[in-house]
Amino acid sequence: MKTAKSLAVCLISAAVLSSFATNSFAADVPAGVKLAAVQELVRGNGAEPASLDPHKTEGVPESNIIRELLEGLVNQDGDGNLVPGVAESWETKDNKTFVFHLRKNAKWSNGDPVTAHDFEYSFKRAVDPKTAAPYSWFLEMTTMVNAADIIDGKKPASELAVTALDDYTLEIKLEQALPYFVAMTSHTTLKPVHRATVEEFGDKWTLPEHFVGNGAYKVAEWVVNEKIVMERNEHYWDNAHTVINKVTYLPIENQVTDMNRFLAGEIDMTYEMANEHFKRMQKEQPESLKVTPYLCSYYYGFNNKKAPFDDVRVRKALSYAIDRDAVAKYIVGKGELPAYNFAHQKVAGLHFDTPEYATWTQKERNAKAAELLAEVGYGKDKPLEFTLLYNTSENHKKIAIAVASMWKKTLGVKVNLENQEWKTFLDNRRNGNYDVTRAGWCGDYNEASTFLSLMQSNNGNNDQFYNSPKYDGFMNAAMAAVDDAVRADNYRQAEAQLAQDMPLAPIYHYVNARLVKPTVGGYPMNNAEDKIYSKDLYIIAE
Repeated sequence: MKTAKSLAVCLISAAVLSSFATNSFAADVPAGVKLAAVQELVRGNGAEPASLDPHKTEGVPESNIIRELLEGLVNQDGDGNLVPGVAESWETKDNKTFVFHLRKNAKWSNGDPVTAHDFEYSFKRAVDPKTAAPYSWFLEMTTMVNAADIIDGKKPASELAVTALDDYTLEIKLEQALPYFVAMTSHTTLKPVHRATVEEFGDKWTLPEHFVGNGAYKVAEWVVNEKIVMERNEHYWDNAHTVINKVTYLPIENQVTDMNRFLAGEIDMTYEMANEHFKRMQKEQPESLKVTPYLCSYYYGFNNKKAPFDDVRVRKALSYAIDRDAVAKYIVGKGELPAYNFAHQKVAGLHFDTPEYATWTQKERNAKAAELLAEVGYGKDKPLEFTLLYNTSENHKKIAIAVASMWKKTLGVKVNLENQEWKTFLDNRRNGNYDVTRAGWCGDYNEASTFLSLMQSNNGNNDQFYNSPKYDGFMNAAMAAVDDAVRADNYRQAEAQLAQDMPLAPIYHYVNARLVKPTVGGYPMNNAEDKIYSKDLYIIAE
């Protein structure tokens, strides 16, 4: 998942997946807690969402909002464990054919029942090339039967092996056994949409006056670049256990502004922390500062199809010259880990060989970087000049200035910094209108493929345009492997190939830090995908 910031679920065995009893997993207010009379929540969200259509989005700001408005087959609890969503139980005998049993009391916000046919329609819509879903590749990664051929235009979307056996039974067939498939269904792209509404209003179905969702909340107001206001969906199947009545999302790109509005009492939960104020907030607002695990990687991507970045020596030179320890410790400084590989170091079951350059001192890396750039013909008499693109954010700006300074001091490189608002940034990156770009990737599930599949040549989010038959081979072998050890070894070789080809420069692996009012109860401290459902929260009386 692309992050506007400067999403991990627990893998569950087939035996555990076989059945979940219907239960209440919404806001669990501890005994003795006095609730505030006004149950309203205001959240900073980093950027104006590009869309509220789950099949038209690819970023974290959008997913945060869609999670409130639409509910998929499964959800997550505060620890990242799978819990029932629209599906109250599911089973599989071989990890290839999955049957989901939908709850009969799930309804859309207009009162229509939510059925298996809604999910069949929605999954086929997501994979249909006519939809142009930026995350259609995710369905291919699930290995749903015929997904790849449909995306390539070789088969119609109707051939996707997703079938409503009846109104409340959904069958999904995969080409390969994936023990973590159910975890993947919590992803934004696999949320359902209301067919009649989509077909009646087209791209305008997401406007507040048209929007029909099946989540705990519904859109009440949307003022572009100002706020999105939601109110409770009285038709939501578990509405009786929802406590928060109103949720407002604010698209605040500047972290200092976000913090100041929090300190002024205007916001209950910021999107993230301004890096330079982290230590001050540790001292002044310790009861409000929340630091949690976050399965995301921060990196700079090179446009591999554009000269001179099509030369691996240029890519390696720029990567080596980034002092990751300095960035992690002094620029962000919230406990982030310097990164010399792509997949987050804490992803479940990941094993990778430490790249040789990671064992060198920074002085040695700088010397090798200068040597490589000189081989290509760049130096003091002919400095390399390019533009570094990043989305509008003070945190990203500070990192960009620091790295540009490192490149100039070490290599004499001239870097032009360009920032763009989120939607424009995504469009230009996707279309290859950049030299070097800031990027972040958050895991859609807790398994190495959620990161490493991004660099496959057939991945729609491979904005670096990296194309390596060797890398694709390792990833294809990993996905086809039945044995966990074989799969892990192929992931290891894939990471080694990335270090050799350097299509991107890993910089650090995230933690998540934000300010949350102590009066916000139920805040999840152990969900490494940072999936926060407002329906699980509540406001405590002061």
